[in-house]
Amino acid sequence: MLSVSLEQQKSNEDSTFHEENMVMSVADLFMAGTDTTSTTIRWGLIYLTQNPDVQERCHEEIVRVLGYDHMPSMDDRDKLPYTNATVHEFQRFGNIVPTNLMHETTQPTKLRGYDIPKGTEILTNLTAILSDKDHWKYPDTFNPENFLDDNGHFFKPESFLPFSLGPRVCPGETLAKMELFLFITSLLQRIRFSWPPGVQKPDMNGIVSLVRSPEPYDIICHSRG
Repeated sequence: MLSVSLEQQKSNEDSTFHEENMVMSVADLFMAGTDTTSTTIRWGLIYLTQNPDVQERCHEEIVRVLGYDHMPSMDDRDKLPYTNATVHEFQRFGNIVPTNLMHETTQPTKLRGYDIPKGTEILTNLTAILSDKDHWKYPDTFNPENFLDDNGHFFKPESFLPFSLGPRVCPGETLAKMELFLFITSLLQRIRFSWPPGVQKPDMNGIVSLVRSPEPYDIICHSRG
């Protein structure tokens, strides 16, 4: 069925449904669902361990709403604004893809007076966007309050763009956001994280390549409840 659909689209020059695009989209989907998600969680555990007050506030909110026996679901997200804000702050402050993936213009484009030829490779400075002092309350520190309004309700600023934006936004965005919320909430419901005594904490600059990942680290997991 898929091969038939691909064959039917060959005569449509404007179609984006072709084999090369399908392969790249599937690769993006798996990358967002595995490597980038696991890397975000690894950064998140560091931030939780470095900020035990945030960790405790998340745990208290989760247990107050769900108890210890109810497994978190996406239906619980609106009931857990602080935990949801913390998960989003992992993504903002973790900034695991600082320059986004390479894009390319498909036609001549003009942007703010500059002519950009067709076929120009484009990189987005997501670091500047995710730490813009004009758009974040606490741009340079880890703080879930970046995603909470004055009444403690969750809100998502327009500058929250860890998955890029536009027609080529990461196709795995929905999957990754679901995985992050469920994994982090389940962990915080039952586990408290701390540094082992005397351990050297990881360099917060991380290991930078296509994905910015944390250095290997040791952590203690204490069972709760």
